[in-house]
Amino acid sequence: MKLKKVLGMVAVLTAFVTLAACGQKSEKDSWPDIQKKKEVVIGFDNTFVPMGFKDENGKNVGFDIDLADAVFKKYDVKVKMQPIDWDMKETELKNGSIDLIWNGYSVTKEREKKVLFTNPYMKNEQVLVTKKSSKIDDVAGMKNKALGAQQGSSGYDAFTKQPKILMDIVKDNDATLYDDFNSALLDLKADRIDGLLIDNVYANYYLTKNGEINDYHILTTGYDSENFAVGARKSDKKLVDNINKAFKELHADGEFQKISEKWFSEDVYPGK
Repeated sequence: MKLKKVLGMVAVLTAFVTLAACGQKSEKDSWPDIQKKKEVVIGFDNTFVPMGFKDENGKNVGFDIDLADAVFKKYDVKVKMQPIDWDMKETELKNGSIDLIWNGYSVTKEREKKVLFTNPYMKNEQVLVTKKSSKIDDVAGMKNKALGAQQGSSGYDAFTKQPKILMDIVKDNDATLYDDFNSALLDLKADRIDGLLIDNVYANYYLTKNGEINDYHILTTGYDSENFAVGARKSDKKLVDNINKAFKELHADGEFQKISEKWFSEDVYPGK
């Protein structure tokens, strides 16, 4: 019996030491390991046009993907884009299954508690998209109407934190939540919802690409404008410093502008 107790205690202590070691490892800056492997794993929502998405040929494309490739090319590091459940992005980062969150990731105070952000590389705002045929041409027109939003998005976060803008007036004082904006836009088109709270960059690109931009209103909401930045673990200061350095260099040598013009027909860099 004593031997069993001793062995049991040893097993418990071993497990404790292992967990402690894992905890210490997760707190280490991962840049040396990334350099050694010559690969960085980036988590993204592969439906978020034009930032990062799967095209009709099944290839991952987008502004963020081109920018990430350009950033890490400077360090001879290959980018691996890893599709993730956007609602679980911070958990994936914490668990180490990805090295970065990079896909139109808005900086918020709540997220700043969980991740270390790079400098902003683009501005964005949350807009309300409605069909022109619905006659809803301002936020007030959403009174008692059905609203859609993406689960885990900064838009839904703003919706709940600033209830006077939309939450207090829409049907059921809440939004129908979707895993991705594609599904939400299909429901808007089919009149299953009356309005959609969505990133301006997504709405403009999607509706223009599909030749539907003239069929919809893209309305300002009153929510604060947002900055897009890359999210890393709090311990990854060197990784973040290197990305920030690359952003400046890419804009200085004109490469950032080329990528920006390709996707937006303008220079979106906020640090000019």
